Amino acid sequence: MPRAAAEILWRRGMRDAESARRFLQPKIEDLHDPFLLRDMDVAVERIRRAIAGGERIEIHGDYDVDGVTSTVVLKTALDMAGAVTGWHIPHRLQDGYGMQPGAVEEAAARGTRLIVSVDNGIRAGAAIARGNELGIDTIVTDHHLPETELPPALAVVNPNRTDCRYPNANLCGAGVAFQLAHAVLRGAGWTDAKLNRVLESFLKMVAIATVADIVPLTGENRVIVKHGLAGLGNVRNTGLRALLRAAGFEDKVPDATEVGFRIAPAINASGRMKSAGAAVRMFLTTDAAEAAEIAGELMALNQQRQTAERAIVNEIVARCTETPVTDEDAALVLWGEGWHRGVVGIVASRVVERFHRPAIVLGVENGVAQGSGRSIGTFHLLEALEGMRELFTKFGGHAHAAGLTLPAARLEEFRERFRQWAAERLTREDLVATVEPDAVVELNDVDERLWAALERIAPFGQENKKPLFAARGVELAGPPQVWKEKHMRMTARQGGRTLTMKGWGMAELAAEMQGVRRADVAFTLERDPWGGGGATVRAMRAA
Repeated sequence: MPRAAAEILWRRGMRDAESARRFLQPKIEDLHDPFLLRDMDVAVERIRRAIAGGERIEIHGDYDVDGVTSTVVLKTALDMAGAVTGWHIPHRLQDGYGMQPGAVEEAAARGTRLIVSVDNGIRAGAAIARGNELGIDTIVTDHHLPETELPPALAVVNPNRTDCRYPNANLCGAGVAFQLAHAVLRGAGWTDAKLNRVLESFLKMVAIATVADIVPLTGENRVIVKHGLAGLGNVRNTGLRALLRAAGFEDKVPDATEVGFRIAPAINASGRMKSAGAAVRMFLTTDAAEAAEIAGELMALNQQRQTAERAIVNEIVARCTETPVTDEDAALVLWGEGWHRGVVGIVASRVVERFHRPAIVLGVENGVAQGSGRSIGTFHLLEALEGMRELFTKFGGHAHAAGLTLPAARLEEFRERFRQWAAERLTREDLVATVEPDAVVELNDVDERLWAALERIAPFGQENKKPLFAARGVELAGPPQVWKEKHMRMTARQGGRTLTMKGWGMAELAAEMQGVRRADVAFTLERDPWGGGGATVRAMRAA
């Protein structure tokens, strides 16, 4: 491998050839035994009993990518095992997050006697208790952090249980659902070859969810994504084929970045702007025309989502220009009447990127504020919310992402307490974004050999970030140009090599760079479908 690639592996913890080999060549056999998950044996026994008795099993998912794909994977597996199944996805705006008592009552009316939650349920104690009253058993499969007491379910399959010894606590919801599917099908009497073939087909969906849910792409998750994305070159699922075609990947296999920015947002748009049930139907149908129609609707909904997102971001930027964010603002809470609740989580991510501090963005409607938060690496978001839980009617999430609901009348109190909580735990240094290159290179080092090495180190995501390179003292061949109104494009030279570089969303920097002749540049590499070179600027500093 090129020296720069070896430096990347070293920075990611590889200290010898064997550890590098395991990282670069993850094997399906590296997936963990599903029965290492606590309560998996109880869950599988109950499902097999339901199948044998012809009981209706209903899968209760979530409205994001993780929940949609979890629902599809588990329903498909249970159908293969001979189960009678149904599914339910809540409407984000009408029902809110997670299992609700009303949904359980409706399931009972449909004759359901077993509910399996996927990507939710760990904090649905009231709904599960209602199910117990109605004679419904519940199996929870989730990956979100539990409360002090587990819900009163028959089985709780969650790698984040304090008493669970599963080696990978970072599975997404679809990963947990996949392991339940694996455990059920293992007892179906199939040959090993058939079982492995079916499991590998499921990995395509699970890989999309793993990328979308921003869990660490290391260890078992790396196995899932590496093999799942490779499988997108040969897709049999009618709905997934239609979605890939609608997103422009009919003749190309998307990488993790493209899944995160083009495939996952289209699936998410269904739940954010309308109902995630459409995405589930797309993946379950065998009718190519129906799948293509739904895929087209999802792409259109995603455009609506982008428009709504831009409007809120622009309003927030205007506010922060009028009242600038200072070092005293260790965390941000922003809200607006009528802000679309389906996009506030994405907006929170944009705010964190811009100001590098924890941010919560909420939409207010009828006196109720609902929204999402995102965080930086040094701040545990869910822990902060736990510390002021009496403010909320509902909340949950992870260290770096969370959702919450509270009365609008308590927003000011929440903002002050959240800012104070962050101020007591974050230093000024924590609030400053830093650029830490993985390797310093000459532009002549940027060649096909380096690109081939990066493809082996991929897929990139959480805890295996796309490598950041630095080139020092490059010559700028002319002033940077604004490109497509939002972006910047410039030409860099060094040692006889010239590269065209693009800075996404960095149009404002073009004016600052006028007159600069040399600069230190930090950049990532990606294939450029529009031509003009493959280097994309992430940050730069004038020398």
